[in-house]
Amino acid sequence: MIQIKLKDGSILELENGASALDAAEAISGGLARAAAAAEINGETKDLRTQLKDGDSLNILTFDSRGGRDAFRHTASHILAQAVLRLYPTAKLAIGPAIENGFYYDFDVETPFTQEDLEKIEAEMKKIVKEKLPVERFELPREEAIALMKQLDQPYKVELIQDLPEGEVISFYKQGDFIDLCAGPHIPDTGRVKAFKLLSATGAYWRGDSKNKMLSRIYGTAYANKEDLEEHLQRLEEAKKRDHNKIGRELGYFTTVDYIGQGLPIMMPKGAKVLQILQRFVEDEEEKRGYLLTKTPYMAKSDLYKISGHWDHYREGMFVIGDEEKDDEVFALRPMTCPFQFQVYLSQMRSYRDLPLRYNETSTLFRNEDSGEMHGLIRVRQFTISEGHLACRPDQLEEEFKGCLDLAMYMLDTLGLGEDVSYRFSKWDENNKEKYIGSAEQWENVQNRMRTILDHIGIDYVEADGEAAFYGPKLDIQIRNVHGKEDTLITIQIDFQLAERFGMVYVDSDGSKKYPYVIHRTSIGCYERTLALLIEKYAGALPTWLSPTQVIVLPISERHVEYANTIAGKLKEQGIRCEVDDRSEKIGYKIRSAQVEKIPYMLVVGDKEAESSTVAVRSRGAGDLGSMELGEFLRKIKEEIDSKAK
Repeated sequence: MIQIKLKDGSILELENGASALDAAEAISGGLARAAAAAEINGETKDLRTQLKDGDSLNILTFDSRGGRDAFRHTASHILAQAVLRLYPTAKLAIGPAIENGFYYDFDVETPFTQEDLEKIEAEMKKIVKEKLPVERFELPREEAIALMKQLDQPYKVELIQDLPEGEVISFYKQGDFIDLCAGPHIPDTGRVKAFKLLSATGAYWRGDSKNKMLSRIYGTAYANKEDLEEHLQRLEEAKKRDHNKIGRELGYFTTVDYIGQGLPIMMPKGAKVLQILQRFVEDEEEKRGYLLTKTPYMAKSDLYKISGHWDHYREGMFVIGDEEKDDEVFALRPMTCPFQFQVYLSQMRSYRDLPLRYNETSTLFRNEDSGEMHGLIRVRQFTISEGHLACRPDQLEEEFKGCLDLAMYMLDTLGLGEDVSYRFSKWDENNKEKYIGSAEQWENVQNRMRTILDHIGIDYVEADGEAAFYGPKLDIQIRNVHGKEDTLITIQIDFQLAERFGMVYVDSDGSKKYPYVIHRTSIGCYERTLALLIEKYAGALPTWLSPTQVIVLPISERHVEYANTIAGKLKEQGIRCEVDDRSEKIGYKIRSAQVEKIPYMLVVGDKEAESSTVAVRSRGAGDLGSMELGEFLRKIKEEIDSKAK
């Protein structure tokens, strides 16, 4: 017999050679039926993994991340098996589980259509009914390569060849289908009953635009049909809120193929909201002691070589010129830090001068992969509320707290604060070439940052390999309506670049020291923030942010003059106002204003013109009745000044 320690601390006795699934069945038949994977000594494994005496065991169901991933990973294999049955010459690339489902990339002669997805889904249902056992096996490198060549799967051969020497090479088999895979997977295909293929799109092999474009199929899978239906309903709601759809329909932005992917055109409405946000941010930063700078959009490669971006970030930059041919090579800036450092370096600094807080509304350029482009969420040219703070070691914690307080004030005012999560992004000690600085320096600064975060008391997760190359950071994360997580705001502790640039201050004892530098944004990327606001409010932005706050609707042509008079008085008070003087019925004008999601409609006719009043309609509350203009002005100005959501 062997003894297994369960999650609750109790001991379970099993026969020698028992698997994790045997343990689940010993606990309860219901748990065994719901089990998807097992956590053995902290590692997620297949349920068929044999247990050893003294192992710690936690059975994972679909309710856990590890269980969901195993379940959906198996669904991706069922998808790949179905594709090969229907399209035998298809070449398999990769097919992982992702946040809300799974995908698989295929090399096929023609891209998949919606009709193809229906056929594939039907074939997947057949595979589920067959209840094929999912079995793991391992092979030595040469045998593994030979197997994939025999199956005519060149992408799998490439993946195996790229694996480090000594790496375990494992495969999973279900019926006649074999795939290179680390796993884990659920025991058989029969358990995946609630799934749906969602879309087909293009994706470059290994995410590199220099490689071949493959056909990617996205899908999702749930433990039961009720949860699947609920998810599909959420997806439908997400489509209605998608900023890519609403933003274009409402005239916030557009894109043009011959201008380029990831280069949106901000139309008057979108540009107005960005202007409002920028003024809000810059005014608040000035109140908090920031000094505004304005720096160039490009620089010689010499600058980026000093900062380290040339060595660590060059692939993400737009380079102008050829180092082998040109005397000077320039690059559009992907960040502002080395430019703002020059302001610090313009004169000698004393410890009394610190902290110094610089802010800038920065236009940046990053050469994102085309497959990553999405509306305003991820673009190649964008504007960011960037800032850099130089401070003494004894000021670091207070300044970091101030940066987070500013960011959260911005997010709470916009109504996004409740939607974010926090990630403490650290370096990857197994991939040191990605970073500058010693292991000891990284550990010291990361420990300092962890202490600061703990003092603040926020709930954060730690993520290895997500740090900037010069220091750890706090990432404020947010999800779009489709569930994809992006970084909205970052606060980074830099312990390297001050020394690289020779940024010193004279301390109280007369010695020269390097300051800490905090890199931060206060509202993040303006374009991304606008996208999230459109999705958050389904296009109905709060009054203070709305590009048009009031529209005056004359009932007939003879009321246009009075409507223009009303609009003029509103504009004098700083209210963004328009007049709909089209020769249309008033009901049509009201519906048009509602479609455009304008916060307030002022209807004016004979009665209003004679009594010098306006009939007020609210986007949210409907008919508010007749008001004197002064009364309405007090109401809307109070709403705007309080930045009511």
